[in-house]
Amino acid sequence: THFPDWFRQALSKKPKKILESSDGPSSDVSQPSSQDHPPRLDLSSTSSPTHVVAGSSGSGSGSSGRWSKDYDVCVCHSEEDLAAAQELVSYLEGSTASLRCFLQLRDATPGGAIVSELCQALSNSHCRVLLITPGFLQDPWCKYQMLQALSEAPGAEGRTIPLMSGLARAAYPAELRFMYFVDGRGPDGGFRQVKEAVMRYLQTIS
Repeated sequence: THFPDWFRQALSKKPKKILESSDGPSSDVSQPSSQDHPPRLDLSSTSSPTHVVAGSSGSGSGSSGRWSKDYDVCVCHSEEDLAAAQELVSYLEGSTASLRCFLQLRDATPGGAIVSELCQALSNSHCRVLLITPGFLQDPWCKYQMLQALSEAPGAEGRTIPLMSGLARAAYPAELRFMYFVDGRGPDGGFRQVKEAVMRYLQTIS
């Protein structure tokens, strides 16, 4: 008769311990979520739950902020501007900073769903460069890329970098009116300014 009582006690104690331990971490993780923090702090709160190791070593090493994501830059462009996008990527990757770039036609997983690959690339990149051209404005897929990039980090300074090329200022998309753009009419097509903007942002998280 004593054994069932003891067994019942053991069973009743064990779930309590499990509940206590599960309540602790989950409340800690949910507190720094984007509900109570401004968008600028959202980067650190999203990077630590996904990469626990990088988040825990972040206090020790200053460079862990950059390496908490797979890419430094995700380049969004229209299909007709692929050559210009490739040129920009080779410039950024070939610079002394050796920036890690995502170019969808080059880096997406073969057989992966296009929308899923884009969303994953955007969330795994610190910055997004929107190569805005006449072709970009006429392409519904590019509009989706732009809105998706903005929804990933609305208002986060320096994360989304519009690069205007071959367009008058009046054609600048209304969705980006609160952001300064890089003018691509310069001798290097604005590539140097894009690189400097990405580097500035990376310094803020290191």
